[in-house]
Amino acid sequence: MFKLNKITDYGVVILGHMAVNCNIMLNTHDLSLASSLPMPTVAKILKLLARAKIITSHRGANGGYLLIRDVDKINLAEIIYALDGPVALTACVDGVNGDCNVGSSCLVRGRWDKLNNTIKAAIEKVSLGDLINHDPVPDFIGSGDAMIKQTDIDDYIDV
Repeated sequence: MFKLNKITDYGVVILGHMAVNCNIMLNTHDLSLASSLPMPTVAKILKLLARAKIITSHRGANGGYLLIRDVDKINLAEIIYALDGPVALTACVDGVNGDCNVGSSCLVRGRWDKLNNTIKAAIEKVSLGDLINHDPVPDFIGSGDAMIKQTDIDDYIDV
């Protein structure tokens, strides 16, 4: 199964609450209440997002967290990378560290890279604003100047 971990899902929820309250300093407690997530989970996510420079933290009695950029300038790929690590469909895609026990005899070695890069390119084009906006859900696949070309998909799916 291909799915993001819960921390990434929760991170988008937390960022959504921060976006709705833009320019208002929110602390861990505020975001825990707003998101109905436990404070330790929220604290962990906020620390990771701050380290990735998606949000900024301010210490002190009136401290808290703020988004650094507009929601349309924060893409899904950087959120995933901050909370879940690099986007990699398998352990052997380009740029992923780790040894493969069957690498020398693998028939698909290097073949995952194109699909992995296509998925990365697609999620780089999806902004936090796209995810939290209450307008109709955008067509992430697209048509015409498609985000993902149908031929790229057809290469990996038996149609």
